Amino acid sequence: MVFTKSNLVKTGGVPLNKIRSVTKNDAVSICSIYNYYIEYSAISFEEETVSVNGMQQRITEYSSKHPWLVYEIDGEVVAYAYVTLWKSRSAYRFTLESTIYAAHDLKEKGVGTQLYQALFNRLGNNEIHSLMAVIALPNQVSVGLHEKMGFKKVAHFHEVGFKKSQWVDVGYWQKLL
Repeated sequence: MVFTKSNLVKTGGVPLNKIRSVTKNDAVSICSIYNYYIEYSAISFEEETVSVNGMQQRITEYSSKHPWLVYEIDGEVVAYAYVTLWKSRSAYRFTLESTIYAAHDLKEKGVGTQLYQALFNRLGNNEIHSLMAVIALPNQVSVGLHEKMGFKKVAHFHEVGFKKSQWVDVGYWQKLL
């Protein structure tokens, strides 16, 4: 299914979209979204697709500590976003790394913005001071979304990943809460 603005709104203007917390049952949809980027792009540095069982384990681990949300259209998960620890050492405990992915054929503007805003609202006042976003470059869509959400570029690492027979740069974007 190609997702467009007409998929997002019912006749009469009643929204069909829904943002909610992830469940383990979302693993199939999340794998479909994420594995596309593993297979066909250098956006994810994973090189092997993630199994449904593997994704269920990630969902259990990550969502037990921090928010993980999905965006639905007509009951179908079309995007997801979550936060995890940025680094494991204790002094980094107030900094999280944010991740967001949408179905590759989702053409509607605004889904990422809505999903990220809901994720940030869920973080609330839980002592998180900083969010980090790690973006494989070039990726103007992701850069544009993160900068729209208040992230600022703080680092650029040249040729630190090698995928799809090419060297890939990585940028770090940071948002202070």
